[in-house]
Amino acid sequence: MNAPSEILLVTGMSGAGKSTVLKTLEDLGWEVVDNLPLSLLDRLLGTDAAIGQSEFARPLAIGIGAMTRDFDAAAIARQIDRLREAGRQEIDTLFLDCATDELARRYDETRRRHPLAADRPAREGIAQERELLEPLRRWAPRLIDTSRYTSAELAQQIRRTFAQPGLSEPAVSVMSFGFSRGLPPDADLVFDMRFLRNPHWVPHLRPGTGQDEAVAAYVSQDPAYEPAVSRIEELLLLLLPRYRAEGKSYINIAVGCTGGRHRSVHVAERIAARLRTAAFSPRVTHRDLAAVPQDRLEGRPDGQ
Repeated sequence: MNAPSEILLVTGMSGAGKSTVLKTLEDLGWEVVDNLPLSLLDRLLGTDAAIGQSEFARPLAIGIGAMTRDFDAAAIARQIDRLREAGRQEIDTLFLDCATDELARRYDETRRRHPLAADRPAREGIAQERELLEPLRRWAPRLIDTSRYTSAELAQQIRRTFAQPGLSEPAVSVMSFGFSRGLPPDADLVFDMRFLRNPHWVPHLRPGTGQDEAVAAYVSQDPAYEPAVSRIEELLLLLLPRYRAEGKSYINIAVGCTGGRHRSVHVAERIAARLRTAAFSPRVTHRDLAAVPQDRLEGRPDGQ
């Protein structure tokens, strides 16, 4: 498939995955309108915001189905053709199809009635809907047959095709914390820096934090520092694109040490800087930076 347009009409067979597609597009940052009456379609598509001319406009997805008020497949095709001829080339259409046997199975499994067969077998409603939608199916430039897709697989296909740079990027946060004050409850990835030597037990470094050059130099001179931190960075650069591909909206990385003021602060800052060079935009917070240093929380200074 080619790169997506600024406006996407999403249509197709009931049960073929329209709701999944629209929800996925919404998660990707698209503005979504479902079941818009066709009498309002011209008004919506004719606005500057709809075609992306507004500075703050988002791409727009419009869900249309056979149950949409005033539905007429041939009229929709003519309507869009007129807009394209008028210069609205950004308008695109995705048709979701599915084999009749699979649609019937889905209706049977969910025990839902087909919207066009309230008092008849689902297959009769499917056949009627297929006939109604056939002009749109022939006309739509994009088609996905979801017969063999799970909902998760369909969502992944939509993310691969319609994600837009800067719009659908996950929100990445890097937090430093102290284990002695509790784990962050929403952390996805936790890295423990307590294997590094502890500046708390160096009197002139104790009042400082991992943001101070002297503390950072002391921590980074530990022989285990560079091999460990560089591997953590490599791991994150491997994992974050995979999380993005799976549609994860928030990725929370937590870096801990004993008190949360020295080692974890420095390492969190370094990791965030590395992620920025890889085109991520992490938000950095230091949960326990302002905490008062306490010997009883730092354990024994063995090896200091």
